[in-house]
Parts: sequence; C-alpha cells; structure tokens
Amino acid sequence: MSINFAHKEILVLGAGVTGTSVARFLESNGAKVTIADDNSEAAVRPDEINLDDFNAVVISPGWRQDHPLVMQILNSSIELLNEIDIAWQLRAEKAPHQKWIAVTGTNGKTTTVEMAAAILKAAGINAVACGNVGDTVIDAVDRNDPYEVLVLELSSFQLHWAKAAHFAAAAILNIADDHLDWHGSFDAYADAKFSILDRTEIAILNADDGAVVVRANRFTGRKVFFSLNTPAPGEIGVVEELLVDRAFVTDPQQASMICELTDVVPTVPHNVSNALAAAGLARAINVPHEAIQSALHEFRPGRHRIETIFESDGVVWIDDSKATNPHAAAASLMSHLSVVWIAGGLAKGADMESLIKRCAPRIKTALLIGTDRALIENALIAHAPHVQRILIDTPQGYIRGAESNILMEAIVAEAQKHVAAGDTVLLAPACASMDQFISYDDRGNRFAAAVRKLVAHEA
Repeated sequence: MSINFAHKEILVLGAGVTGTSVARFLESNGAKVTIADDNSEAAVRPDEINLDDFNAVVISPGWRQDHPLVMQILNSSIELLNEIDIAWQLRAEKAPHQKWIAVTGTNGKTTTVEMAAAILKAAGINAVACGNVGDTVIDAVDRNDPYEVLVLELSSFQLHWAKAAHFAAAAILNIADDHLDWHGSFDAYADAKFSILDRTEIAILNADDGAVVVRANRFTGRKVFFSLNTPAPGEIGVVEELLVDRAFVTDPQQASMICELTDVVPTVPHNVSNALAAAGLARAINVPHEAIQSALHEFRPGRHRIETIFESDGVVWIDDSKATNPHAAAASLMSHLSVVWIAGGLAKGADMESLIKRCAPRIKTALLIGTDRALIENALIAHAPHVQRILIDTPQGYIRGAESNILMEAIVAEAQKHVAAGDTVLLAPACASMDQFISYDDRGNRFAAAVRKLVAHEA
C-alpha cells in the first residue's frame, strides 16, 4: 500500500469520527476526497457512487460487510484501505521508532488502554491512548512531535479490516457474544479479535477466560497469561493481597510485586483483571514495576464504568452504562450481592441466557427497558422465576436526546420502591443504548441526573 495520495481520487466510507479524520489527512496530502454516508446530509449517498471515479476506497470500521456498496467494492479490483493500516504506513515515514501496543476484547478495553497509557506516562514515556478512545490513530501518528508509544484500543470492526499494522505487544482481555449482528457468528467475531495475534511480538492473554485460552493456541509467539489466581512461572497474577509478576523477571521461579490489590480502584475482579493486562503490556516494553504501581494507585476509570453516583442509608446507586453487552453486565452484577438491576436496550444479537444463569442469585429485582427487553425477561422467566420483573415503558412524549429526562426519572422512581439497606441499584444494561438514548454516555448522564434529583435531593 502506498501513502502517496497526491492527485488521487479517494472515496471515504463514513462521515463519523474516523471518516472525517481520514478525509482531513488525505486532503492535506493532496487527495481529492469524496465522503459517502447513509446518515449524513453533508455526504454523498452510497447508492449515488460510481466506483470507476475513484483510485481507492477507505472504509470506516462500522460499515457492514453486507452493505451493497461494500459488497460491490469487495467484488471489484479497487484498492480497499482502512485507517489503521494507513496510519501504520505513515508511521514508517514520520516516526519509524514509534512502538504500538494494543488492547482488544469484548469488555474492559477503554479502561485497560487508559491504565496502560497512564503507566507509560508515569515511567516518563511520551505515550497516548488512541483508537476507540481519545485521538484517532491517524491523528496520533500525523504529528510533527511523534509519540514514543501509541496504546491502541481496537474493536473487532477495526481488526476485521486491518492487515498491516504490527504491535510490540497486544492484550486480549476476554471474548464473549457481542456484535453478532455485524459479524454474523461468534466464530467470525472471535476470529476478528484474534487476528491481532498474527501481527504481535508478545501476546498478553487472560487465563481466566476459557475461550481466550483455547483460541490462543493459534499463536506461536511468546504468550504471557494473566489471572486472578496465583501465577505459574511465566505468568502474571494475584498472590494474597498483591499483584505479582513471574513473566518479565530474571528468575520466573521468583515473583516481583507489581502493586498492592488496594492500589486498584475500584477493587472488583474485572478491574483487577484490567490492571493485570495493562501491567503486562507495560512490562512487555520494559516499564519498571515502580512506575506501574505509582500509576495504578492514582488511576480511576472513566465515566459510566462502575461509577458510584450516590450512597445513603445502606443503598448504593451505580452507573455502569458502559456495560453494553451481557459479559460486561455479568461482571458488574457479580460484584454486588443484592441488586436492583436496570437492563435492556438493543441486544445486538447477543444471548441473555448465560448472563441470567450465572447472575440470578445476585438479582433482587429487574427493571427492564428498551427494544430487546423481552430477551432478558424471557431468560429471567426460564432461569430465575423468583426475580421480580418490572417492565418500564417509554413515557408518552419522550423524545430521544431531548432535554426532558422523564424516562430515566421514571426508572429511578420505580427503583426507589424496591430498595432496602444492603442493596445496589445498578445500571448495567447488557445492551446498547441507541433505541432510547443518544449513547451509553447519554444514558449514564441521565441516570446520574435522575438519581441526584430524586434520591440525593431527598436524602
């Protein structure tokens, strides 16, 4: 792939963050760019595109393989590019010594990437989190003052299209049903995730996730497993109250302390697992243990990730709106003993049966919302009939994205009726948000606002 785009006619699929970033880069390098998008008035409609007018196409990650224009491109001889691989080629010209480390998985990617970036900065390394968090990758590379290390959060969509980028280390956190509506099957989704191993020097892998362990057999390079259990030689894990390293040490029969368990906040299992992965990535590029401990002690996850909104009278209200699939919701539910659970939205083809089977003992009451709430309701009926189920309809007059917060206020008001001391009211929907909210961020913000208005105000 050449990155000489001068005087080339380039079609960019997608007018979102990635598409506009790529278009800006291409135009600054002399290309004539056309953006196609079904949902942007500023872009050309895909059905109006004639591929004969273009030298190459750049596809944004979310475009489905079965979109008519994508199918037409795949069946043609036109070059199909993607942001990650363009950025990788640009790196060779602008920052040839720059290292890339990457994180993928179904859940925990953003937190782990941000943890890893914080660790590198604590070690005095000029690093940045990018990809699905922060800057786009191409913007992170296209700088006059190059970063030493990029920490990339990569989705299954990005990995499906990317073929060239290479990583000094890559972590796979977990793998569970998600985006099956896009990939078509769990195997196709998992294959996209695990394709990252084809282009990495060191794989940091979750030993507590059976699907990761089995599928990691494809990788013939150096594998470093991390676990919430005592690590074997060559692994990273937990011993009593310590996170310890037996992988990146002189004598793997010995263990070096990474940090204390209490340095990881919140100290819940899936967040400790994220910290182990971030530590593994950092150790893979020789960051000392002391910098890891210092950074983790100061680090706090971003908004809408197991975020405590309010606590009073023995009841905790937690916003985990980022839990947009069953795997993430299960991690949240299992971190609490008695939960009034707010769930529902767009399931994206995911199955809810395993979630309910695993978490039923933790669920006291389920408040179900959104388009696919029946999937959760049916799973509760089948596997947890003792759990109280309450369906909350969208209030008349509610408009997605409008100023009125009547939907979330109705949800919070209903939750208030069912809580007692010792309960956690948990927004961990197991679904995407776009049927009733603008984004998971909007959903979480509205939950927090409703709690502060209806609950904190009364306390």
